[in-house]
Amino acid sequence: MHAVPDVPEDDRASQRFRALGLIETFGIVYVLEAADAMIKTADVELIGYENVASGYISVLVRGDVAACESAVAAGVKAVEAMGTEVYSSVVIPTPHPDLDKITSIYTIENLLP
Repeated sequence: MHAVPDVPEDDRASQRFRALGLIETFGIVYVLEAADAMIKTADVELIGYENVASGYISVLVRGDVAACESAVAAGVKAVEAMGTEVYSSVVIPTPHPDLDKITSIYTIENLLP
C-alpha cells in the first residue's frame, strides 16, 4: 500500500471503510420514514437531505460499507411498506474525497436558517 502524505495512519484506516448511502423518494413523509429506518437499523450518521422543487427529496447517511448497505435496504423497505416507491437509492463505498464538496452543501447545519 502506498503511503498517503499528511494523513495519519489511523485516519486512513477509518476512511477506508466509510461509505455514503442515499435514498430519493417523493415527499417529506416518505423520506423521514426512510431516514428513521436507516438510522435505527445500522450504525450510520445522518448527513442531511436535499429537497428539490418538484417534491423529490434525498436523504444522505454515512458509515462503513456494510452499515450503509443495511441502512439503505431498510430505508427502501420502509418507504415501500408505506405504499410508494423509492425513486433511486445507492451506496457508494469509499467515495472520492471530492464528493464532500457536494455532500457538505446538504448537511443539516447548512440547511437550517
